[in-house]
Amino acid sequence: MSPRKQSTKDLTKEMIVNEAHKQFIAKDFHQVSMRSIAKELGCSHGAIYYHFKNKAEIFYSILGDYFSELNNTLDETVNGPGDNNAKLLNIFVGFMAFGLNNQSQYELMFIIRDSEMDGLSQEAANFSYEKFAQSVQSLSKTELLISDIHSTFIALHGFVAHYRHYVKNYEEAKEAADVHAKFLFNALT
Repeated sequence: MSPRKQSTKDLTKEMIVNEAHKQFIAKDFHQVSMRSIAKELGCSHGAIYYHFKNKAEIFYSILGDYFSELNNTLDETVNGPGDNNAKLLNIFVGFMAFGLNNQSQYELMFIIRDSEMDGLSQEAANFSYEKFAQSVQSLSKTELLISDIHSTFIALHGFVAHYRHYVKNYEEAKEAADVHAKFLFNALT
């Protein structure tokens, strides 16, 4: 006798998101399917469609949590203790720390591009970039050019992209990250 499949009532969005999260980190977006998620959860793929209309919607739900975490880091830094110079340095270090401590998530957020998921993830990425730009500008002593803020963001992104898969976490690149943050700070001030 085969084990009973989970009914739609037993299955929660959280269970689906948790399983999908594991699979998106382990495999490429296209290698994950509603059926593979259902198989691991022991339910029918139709039960997943009861909660989510497609795989991209599940993916966006996962990305939303990552972007919220990054946005909260920015808010906590801007609103936290210290002078504006220290906060600005902490924004730069915090961004690199987030990227290197969450490498798989960072890739899903900012590196992997796919037409099926870009529409959903791009909106969240743009919001995080705007929050970053506003945070940097609010902490700066002078009015910065948009191009300077954008170049700073790209430089931080490049740092994370360069070190990902070469280090396990931020601590292994801390010295280089501190030097990079100071370089960017000096370039902006």
